[in-house]
Amino acid sequence: MATQNNHKGITRRRFLSGLAIASAASVVGTSLLAPRKAMAATDAITGFNGEVLCGSHWGAFRAKVVNGVWTETTPFEKDPHPTVMLDAVREVVYNPARVKYPMIRIDWLKQGYKSDTSQRGNNRFVRVPWSQALDFFQHELNRVQETYGPSALYAGHTGWQSVGKLHNAGTMMKRGISLHGTTLGKMGDYSTGAAQVILPYIAGAMEVYEQQTSWDIVLKNTDTIVMWGTDPVKNLQVGWLVPDHSVYGSYQQLAEKVKNKEIKVIHIDPVRNETMKFVGGEQLPVHPQSDIPLMLAIAHTLYTENLYNKDFIANYTTGFDKFMPYVMGETDGIVKTPEWAEKISGIKASQIRELARTMAGGRTQLVGGWCLQRMQHGEQWAWMLVVLAAMLGQIGQPGGGFGFGWHYNDAGTITSAGPLMSGFSGVTGVEPIYNGSFKGYAKTIPVARFVDCISNPGTKIQWNGSEITFPYMKMAIFSGNNPFAHHQDRNRMIKAWTKLETVVSIEHQWTATCRFADIVLPATTTYERDDIEQFGNHSNKGILALRKIVEPMFESKDDFDIFRELCARFNREEAFTGGKKKMEIIEEIYNGARLQGRGIGVRMPTFAKFWEGDGYIEFPAGKEWVRHESFRNEPDLEPLGTASGLIEIYCKTIADMGYNDCQGHPMWFEKEERSHGGPRSDVYPLHLQSCHPNNRLHSQLCSSTDFRATYTVADREPIYINTQDAAARNIKSGDLVRVFNGRGQVLAGAVVTEDYSPGVCRIHEGAWYSPLDGGKAGTICTYGDPNVLTLDIGTSQLAQATSAHTAVVDIEKYTGPVPEVTGFNGPTYETGIDPLFPAMDK
Repeated sequence: MATQNNHKGITRRRFLSGLAIASAASVVGTSLLAPRKAMAATDAITGFNGEVLCGSHWGAFRAKVVNGVWTETTPFEKDPHPTVMLDAVREVVYNPARVKYPMIRIDWLKQGYKSDTSQRGNNRFVRVPWSQALDFFQHELNRVQETYGPSALYAGHTGWQSVGKLHNAGTMMKRGISLHGTTLGKMGDYSTGAAQVILPYIAGAMEVYEQQTSWDIVLKNTDTIVMWGTDPVKNLQVGWLVPDHSVYGSYQQLAEKVKNKEIKVIHIDPVRNETMKFVGGEQLPVHPQSDIPLMLAIAHTLYTENLYNKDFIANYTTGFDKFMPYVMGETDGIVKTPEWAEKISGIKASQIRELARTMAGGRTQLVGGWCLQRMQHGEQWAWMLVVLAAMLGQIGQPGGGFGFGWHYNDAGTITSAGPLMSGFSGVTGVEPIYNGSFKGYAKTIPVARFVDCISNPGTKIQWNGSEITFPYMKMAIFSGNNPFAHHQDRNRMIKAWTKLETVVSIEHQWTATCRFADIVLPATTTYERDDIEQFGNHSNKGILALRKIVEPMFESKDDFDIFRELCARFNREEAFTGGKKKMEIIEEIYNGARLQGRGIGVRMPTFAKFWEGDGYIEFPAGKEWVRHESFRNEPDLEPLGTASGLIEIYCKTIADMGYNDCQGHPMWFEKEERSHGGPRSDVYPLHLQSCHPNNRLHSQLCSSTDFRATYTVADREPIYINTQDAAARNIKSGDLVRVFNGRGQVLAGAVVTEDYSPGVCRIHEGAWYSPLDGGKAGTICTYGDPNVLTLDIGTSQLAQATSAHTAVVDIEKYTGPVPEVTGFNGPTYETGIDPLFPAMDK
């Protein structure tokens, strides 16, 4: 199918729709979002200009279809600030990386589980019929369960996948595979792995995915907002469900208030990011990974200048008396003064004191991101942000306190008064066929340690107060998930991967995970099936029909049918489907919300009227809300979920675990590697950021060819580098460069800019791994996957989360032969191989 590039109402070079503020601070630096064309309010939604209503992680839209081909994309008229990434969504269906047919790696087809696993990644596959591919799949499930037991089968790796209450790839996998047998699962995730483990001990909840105080309250009551390592204007383009993007109106108001000096915004970040460009404010360009010394020095200033809230500390916290001796140097001989912190953080002592005074001088909201907890000892940063908020004493007050979710899921919008839809369940209640013993091995492992598990079976590690033993993983299943994008130290991963006997990937894009799989099954995209979803994430603005735009391409099947057919092979088809067809399940999901709505006074039409009519229901407005307000008002009746019911500045539970890298109160720990005079900076002087991209959702949309061309440099993923660092290496914008350290090397396209502090560079995560010599560890990545360069160690023994933010590199201008980018085309189709060769008998 020829790729077209027709999109209505989206253009990269404009401001946010409706946000035309006179000051330069109002401009989104890279035109992240785009205005939509005005829609007539009287136009009908169904059949709106002959278009199909649908939705995605990037927002809702209408798709024009001509002769069965999706030709144009128009943002949904209820979205006031649609993202330019909607330009890329149509290409997901038609791009060259599309998985078209069931495929088997050539040597696995010949040898089965005894194949030469070092050949994985060489991209040589044979097309087979669906029936044979599913037979192989079932045979391997049986073999692994019968030979090794459930601990050897890993089927827990999940990620963002696709929107839709029915067609959730991870749920489908869990439901289908759990009917066959129990398996090894995962704990935590890559996004918030350290914070989500420590914050329940400290603040009583995970915090990272929670709704935040309503923006209207913040804008009325807050004097100072401290944006600490976060970039919400960039990140709020996407949502876990279908975002409504209404939150950008609040950032417009914030920009106006900053311009009029009604609110002060301070950005603690070595990068002049998109949020700073949009709302304005002051920047403190802290050296990467040195935030804890800066925080400790703020605590020292608040304490020594008597600026902290003694009443709040006494009534709402515990352990302050055990923490302050560390700050004052009584326990380790190092007083955490601003002068001490200046040498590490690069922020002047006078600025640190002024920051502390500003924070204590009025109502202050601390806005924390997720990037900084993705460094070695990332737990300490999350803990310390809560401690600073506690010392300020404004937690639970309108516009004060802390939050870790402001950049996620429309946070700060007012949640509607409507019902919430449930989704298709991964649990059936039916006993699995195989329910064997785990033989003392772990039933779940920290997700960021799954390569450790493959590499070092039998090893015991600590995690969250427990000892777990890595099992001998032999088979792994990935459905709608791409670990070859989000895991660290790609070359280490490739070496470990050879220990797996069989890998199955169920996907619609030919990712690196597919290239390193043995069985690849083609799934449909969201846009080739019917579903239903919530419009607005925290806002829960309404319910949206996700109507099928085009028929499934090539031989793709949706995950429901894939696992239904797999389950039929072991007599569990009816248990999987519940005796229902897909549209019946969608109607059941809708009717559950409809029944819930009756109980709260929200009337909804019948499903038939909804689906055949507008396909959209908007809920009544909700009420403003203050995070932690109930705890503030009644700490005895509304305690936090901590052991004490209070904020735990010192946590005895953690202290009793006895970990040397995460003790009873927050502390500064040096990193294995750190720029600006830290370890390894003499060899690799530049800190590498690999945070969330401007133009994708992790690795999703990277394969959209035309859209990718709008931001690549020299046909590669951009690397952003400071002007001084570039001049010292004779690099200019547009140059092809080699980025390298002891773990690997990548090619990238240079963007030289003053937005980045000296010693700091960035390649956005999610860039597809594209090796020059597929399957071989150490080969150069031709496109720019930053996880070729990142460090694969646990944050600490507490969370064992990713430490991707702990990475140093160097850069040089590339002068060798320029290779083609290898990662975005499909596999090499091998011919002359009998597709019915019985690999399962080998």
